[in-house]
Amino acid sequence: MRKKTRENTNESAVTRLRQAGLRPTRQRNELADLLFRDGNRHLTAETLHAEAVNRGIRVSLATVYNTLHQFTHVGLLRQVMVDATRSYFDTNTVEHQHFYYEEDGTLADIPGSDIGVANVPDAPNGTKVSRVDVVVRLRRN
Repeated sequence: MRKKTRENTNESAVTRLRQAGLRPTRQRNELADLLFRDGNRHLTAETLHAEAVNRGIRVSLATVYNTLHQFTHVGLLRQVMVDATRSYFDTNTVEHQHFYYEEDGTLADIPGSDIGVANVPDAPNGTKVSRVDVVVRLRRN
């Protein structure tokens, strides 16, 4: 028999959800605990789903996707698109860019001050640039 959700979930995950304006449901609590317990990381929805299943958390892949998008919408995560078929979710939400290792599909942070972007065009009327993402693709020799 499972204990109450609060006893199974890291209290900082519950606090983080509440501060972001999200109701801390059981599945959000459990996924937030997996996401934020070990520092900054980059992962796909499939990776998080596999981690959840391995820990005995009953959650569908669709719920994982929905939760990751909700967390991104409220600023708990950043979504990093490396191509049309692959999207990562980053727990590090401060301004920074990424190295993408093509052979193994992993991401690594580039500190915010180590790369600059010049000549960003003015945004069309009624819009503003929210951020610029740079993904530097790498192949090992």
